[in-house]
Amino acid sequence: MPPVQTIAARYSLLSVQIPGEEPLTAGVLLEDPSQNRLYIRIRRDWSRILPEHVVEDDVAIIESLEVTIQNVAQEMGAAEFLTHVEDKLSNVVLISDRKQVVVGNFDRALGRLYREHVASTVQQFVTHLPRYSLAAAAGPFLENREIEAEGWEEAPAGLRLAPGMFVATVTGRSMQPLIPDGALCVFRSGVTGSRQGKLVLVEARGENDKYTVKRYFSQKGPGEDPETWRHNHIRLEPLNPEFAAWNLDPEEDRYQIVAEFVQVLD
Repeated sequence: MPPVQTIAARYSLLSVQIPGEEPLTAGVLLEDPSQNRLYIRIRRDWSRILPEHVVEDDVAIIESLEVTIQNVAQEMGAAEFLTHVEDKLSNVVLISDRKQVVVGNFDRALGRLYREHVASTVQQFVTHLPRYSLAAAAGPFLENREIEAEGWEEAPAGLRLAPGMFVATVTGRSMQPLIPDGALCVFRSGVTGSRQGKLVLVEARGENDKYTVKRYFSQKGPGEDPETWRHNHIRLEPLNPEFAAWNLDPEEDRYQIVAEFVQVLD
């Protein structure tokens, strides 16, 4: 598999300056100079963090930041927008100097920068999902010790959250390019309907539980009576052709489908 191409990019932090208050980091602007494009992520917890004395006009400016910046940046181009941004925004909104960053995937890089610089208010299963110490292999089963809760991770704005969803790390290269080595990923427990062809988190229970992420395929046959069925064949397949698939023994009840893969968080 060819190496991931990287691009020299630049990012800035947006801050909101409320009179009489400390500046509050609002979000991240990530510039792709090669495409003259701006990637934007702004916090969503304004109703919980803005002081009561903020005037209505300033609240409107702050809450519409992401849409306003996106529209103006698309019209002007990222470079021109960033050059003139201090003149275009109100004195409530500030922008930091641009810093260099090397990027392989802009959406994922934007997520990492956002989590690094913006401490947003946790709203459980509204904007945030629980993160667990569980590490799943993108390869053979990866052993875990005791699984522990590690806090909450903010999910992208477009992802609809629900109880039973969680975040965990996937280690290894067998699910590339979709899942990079070391990626934080979102999973949904309680897989319903057919699992055929889905990317699933599989647990091999034992003295120390082991986990892997693979594409699931199965063949079914008749059970002991005409109204039942059984798995004749279960196969776990990687996405990376450099790695081999393998079969699970359907008779071994230590294997369990824990969750379905939803998307890469970063």
